Amino acid sequence: ITFEVEPDEARSKENTTCGEACPEEKQSEEKIPETPQGPGPYFYIGGSNGAGLVSIYCQRRGWQRIYDNRREDYALKWCETKCRETYYHFKEGEQLLYQIPNNRILTTKIGLLSCLREQERVMNKISWSSNSKLLKMEEFFPESFRLDIKDERNAFFELCKEEQIWICKPTCSNQGRGIFLLKNQAAVNTFQAKLHSAEEDQLSKKMSCKAPQARIVQRYIHHPLLLEGKKFDVRSYLLIACTAPYVLFFAQGYVRLTCTNYDAASDDLTAHLTNQYMQKKNPLYSQLKEETVWRMEHFNSYVNEKFRKVNGLPKDWVLTVFTKRMQQIMMQCFLAAKLKLERKLGYFDLIGCDFLIDENFKVWLLEMNANPALHTNCKVLRHVIPTMVYESLDLVLEIFNKCLKGQSVLPLETLCHFVLLYKEDAAAPGQKSSKLRTRPCMGRYLRPNTDSPSHFGRSPAKALENSSEKLSCSGKKVGFLPNKLCQRTVLPIPHVQLFNHEGKLSEPLQKGGLSQVRKT
Repeated sequence: ITFEVEPDEARSKENTTCGEACPEEKQSEEKIPETPQGPGPYFYIGGSNGAGLVSIYCQRRGWQRIYDNRREDYALKWCETKCRETYYHFKEGEQLLYQIPNNRILTTKIGLLSCLREQERVMNKISWSSNSKLLKMEEFFPESFRLDIKDERNAFFELCKEEQIWICKPTCSNQGRGIFLLKNQAAVNTFQAKLHSAEEDQLSKKMSCKAPQARIVQRYIHHPLLLEGKKFDVRSYLLIACTAPYVLFFAQGYVRLTCTNYDAASDDLTAHLTNQYMQKKNPLYSQLKEETVWRMEHFNSYVNEKFRKVNGLPKDWVLTVFTKRMQQIMMQCFLAAKLKLERKLGYFDLIGCDFLIDENFKVWLLEMNANPALHTNCKVLRHVIPTMVYESLDLVLEIFNKCLKGQSVLPLETLCHFVLLYKEDAAAPGQKSSKLRTRPCMGRYLRPNTDSPSHFGRSPAKALENSSEKLSCSGKKVGFLPNKLCQRTVLPIPHVQLFNHEGKLSEPLQKGGLSQVRKT
């Protein structure tokens, strides 16, 4: 095994976000105009991830694209990379900006691990109760160690003398880069020696040098649930549509499968890592591409047919128990970082959350990703991704405009396939008083050009009739759940844990809990 302890080349630039955008994709080499062809509003897109979808959305609103990141008169800025210019001229309450500046506290491995550990330390002091709305980390997050902290590193090497598989990940990377498995004691010993050697080399050098990229090591879930013999995980989404006040949504995503059957002993990483970037490296990918991504409805039907009776699961386990657990875990992670995230009216974020289910139907959070991949290179993704992006922007705009006008956020006219997870009360403890003042310039960059013939009605996401993907709230032709399965109200967080990972009712049970979940 070749161990990588140096920084990943693709992530070495300081202004690069820890997200998933594919670096291979370049912006189209069209002739870039120096100035927009109309009076605005203006939008700027940096990078290629989701660029086509965001551009379609904005242009169909009658907005004009600009190509200079230094311009200050934009209405919306969508950037996959973070640099000084991205945030320097941002005007709170007047512009919309994609990606919360310090989202790394959730979307890097070490950031998320640190937040969850701190949350657990606080809960241990308070003492856990059977009615606690929070899970213990061991219930949803694989045992993890930071290799950049000596005590933790030593604790790991002491623990892993037992014959178990561990997975080593760079803290700020994506698409499987720099990941490797430690499958036996010989591999662990070799890795330990490499780390020790690198540490000694750094200490012996008089001049300062860049330290190897920080990593974590996690206990590998080596008995995952399999679909037709293949390993899989589930990508779902957490939309932070507004940060002042906080308004959060959940969106169902899709299932990602490997090309080949699962073998824990395999040295081929494409048998262990399910993301599309890794699967493209498999020789079978070209002929199996469409089979590596499933819609959630397909996944639900498969579990009903293959596992329901054998494992004693409730009907539609995927759309009830599993979905509730994903929502609960997302909320717990957000609450762990809530007081640390930078907050300004206009910041919003879309975070990709990856979940794995083991053979006992226990749900594990693998990671949370900034700038999740928005590619549409197969049939399922062409159904799921555009719908999700358009509705995300719809919700962000509606909530932003309501905040500017001092209106109540609810009800939401553009809410269709998403689930409202959390809406912060303006009077909630710890809520900072708004610095915004009512003045004529508020939101001026988002004011529509009324002369534009390209205006939509209430919801641009529902009006893309000329797009290659016709969107509908019926749920019949999109990758989201039908409305009857969408929870349209705020998730009752204190009582969300209605089932355990085996699909059995948790104690204490809320009255009518099972029937309530099946109806949502």
